[in-house]
Amino acid sequence: MKCLIISNYASTPHNVRPEAEMVIGLKQRGLDIEVMTPAGCPYAKRMASAGIRIHDHLPERKLSWTSSRLIRSILTEGHHDIAYLFNNPAIANGLVAARGLPVKVVTYRGQEGNISRWDPTCYLTHMNPRVDKIVCVANAVRDSLRRQLWKPDKAVTIYKGHDIGWYADVRAADLQQFGIPEQAFAVACVANNRPRKGVPVLIEAARYLPAGTPIHILLIGNGMDSPQIGRLVAASPLAGRFHRLGHRNDVLEIVAGADATVLPTIKREGLPKTVIESMALGVPPVVTRSGGSPELVDDTSGIVVEPGDPQALARALQSLADDRQRARQMGQAARQRLIDHFSLDASIDQHIALFTELAGKL
Repeated sequence: MKCLIISNYASTPHNVRPEAEMVIGLKQRGLDIEVMTPAGCPYAKRMASAGIRIHDHLPERKLSWTSSRLIRSILTEGHHDIAYLFNNPAIANGLVAARGLPVKVVTYRGQEGNISRWDPTCYLTHMNPRVDKIVCVANAVRDSLRRQLWKPDKAVTIYKGHDIGWYADVRAADLQQFGIPEQAFAVACVANNRPRKGVPVLIEAARYLPAGTPIHILLIGNGMDSPQIGRLVAASPLAGRFHRLGHRNDVLEIVAGADATVLPTIKREGLPKTVIESMALGVPPVVTRSGGSPELVDDTSGIVVEPGDPQALARALQSLADDRQRARQMGQAARQRLIDHFSLDASIDQHIALFTELAGKL
C-alpha cells in the first residue's frame, strides 16, 4: 500500500514526535510511505534515514496553484492508494489535487468545534464530499464533527499514541530555583495562554483554596508571563503562590518535579499533549470536561471537573495536596493507563486497519 502524507514537521522534534513516529512506524510495518514536508527539518531527515521519500514542500495557504499542481503530479506519477492530509492548507490543496484520481483521501482533525455544515469555507476541507475518512484525535472531536457531517460515519477516532520510553531520560527539576518551598505542593499548568485554555479560571480558583494551603502553581508556556496574566495574579489573595515562568525549554523536567498538573481548558480541546506528558512522567493531572481530556483519565488516574468552575478546580487540587500518597498513586496509575490505552503501537495498528479498509489491500 502506498501513502502520501502531507504535514508540517518543521516544529521542534518534541512537539511533532507522536505524529512523526507514527509515520515512521507505518514505514517499518511495510507500507510504502512518502511525506511532503520541509526537507531540512530534523524529523524529515530521520524519516529519510528510515527509507521514506521526502517531497520538499509545505503548502502554506488553502488555495495554492503551485501546491495543488505539485501534489497532483506526485499522486499521478506515484499511483498512491492513500493521501493523508494533516492541516488545512494540506487538505484544501490535496483535495484539489486528488480530483478525478482513484486515491482515497484521509484528513486529520485535532480539536472540537469550528466546523459547520452551513459554512461554505468548511467545504474546502473536512466537509468536502471528496474526503473519504476523517481521523479524529479523540471521541469528543469525532462526535463534534459527526454532528456536522452529512455522512457521520466518515469521522473515526484514532488516539495519537505515545511511547513511554520517550521520557525515560527526563530528570525532575529542583523547583526551589523558582522560589517554591521544599514542602510545597507544586502544581504545573502548561499551556499557551489562549482564552480557551482557561488560565483566568485557574487564577480565580486560588480564591477558594483554604488558608494555609501548601499549593504553589507554576504557569508555563507562551503568554504566561504577559501583563494580562500579571494583573490577574497580582489581584489574587494568593499572588505569592503563582510563579509565572513563560516559555521554557525544560518543560518536561519541571513537570517531572511537580506534584500534580492542571489544564483548565474551557472549550475546544483536543487530546492535550501536556496532559499525556504529565501521565507519562507519573504526575497526576487535573483536567476539565473539554474535548479528549476526560478520555485520557479515569477515576484512579486523574481528576475531571467541569469547565469554567474555579471552585471545583480548587477542591480537586486541594484534595491532592491533602493526601500526597493518593496523589502519588494516581500519578503511577496515570502512567500505566497511558501505556495500556494510548500506545504508539496501537495508533499504528489502527491506521493500518483504516487504510486497508479504504484501499482494499495491505
